[in-house]
Amino acid sequence: MSGKPSVLFVCVHNAGRSQMAAGWLRHLAGDRIEVRSAGSAPGHAVNPAAVAAMAEVGIDIGDQRPKILTADAVEVSDVAITMGCGDVCPVFPGTRYEDWRLDDPAGQGIEAVRLIRDEIRVRVEKLIASLDV
Repeated sequence: MSGKPSVLFVCVHNAGRSQMAAGWLRHLAGDRIEVRSAGSAPGHAVNPAAVAAMAEVGIDIGDQRPKILTADAVEVSDVAITMGCGDVCPVFPGTRYEDWRLDDPAGQGIEAVRLIRDEIRVRVEKLIASLDV
């Protein structure tokens, strides 16, 4: 890894977990890490419960839009974090891969989404520490 590290968060719809993780990473790391998120089958909009849960902690992800996962996005990332998207993430030498097993916030109430949000924060904090930025 040379220069600013880059992280890609991937889930199926790019509407909940990956968007919350990207929001946390931008919030906690600032401009020290390049942040991307994508989905293997992107939804039409970010999950409103995820937007609300993140807003409760002062992070606005309401302007984000689900994006399609591309091989290029993975190839240019130093770290690819998958969250329940199976084997659709292409593998490139030199990219570090992690699979975060997290509940899917789709269809969940705000109470459940808060728990997912808080678990993601802990994982993002550990990720930042591992990147030594």
